[in-house]
Amino acid sequence: MDKYLQQQGFSKGSADNNLYIKIENDKLLILVVYVDEIIFGSNEEAMSQNFALVMQKEFKMSLLGELTYFLGLQIQQNEGGIFLSQTKYLKQILKKYGMEDSKPVCTPMVTGCSLSANDESVAVHQPTYRSMIGSLLYLTGT
Repeated sequence: MDKYLQQQGFSKGSADNNLYIKIENDKLLILVVYVDEIIFGSNEEAMSQNFALVMQKEFKMSLLGELTYFLGLQIQQNEGGIFLSQTKYLKQILKKYGMEDSKPVCTPMVTGCSLSANDESVAVHQPTYRSMIGSLLYLTGT
């Protein structure tokens, strides 16, 4: 894929090896290749349509239409711009860990609780804890 795209006049982005950019007469086409998905867009509709046709002839692929969800991000496009949200992903995390009925709090720990080196509470299941933290890091990092 990399070789083909570069032969078609795309240059790789400097910040991300999966980002490709093609500029022709003030027309810009940007695409990102992520595993087996390609997301692309352009400031010229005809350029996007032509790219889609060329790619469908060269590779077995299907067009799923306008991007609405990708890697936990909900994408809404309208005249005012592009809006990103993670509501769906957050709800999935809460459900996965049985916390969908939890209520928001200002302080994430019970006030007045005293911590002790001789804690006798039930041990935390480490794989679950790591998974929760990983989900939260992804959520805040994106």
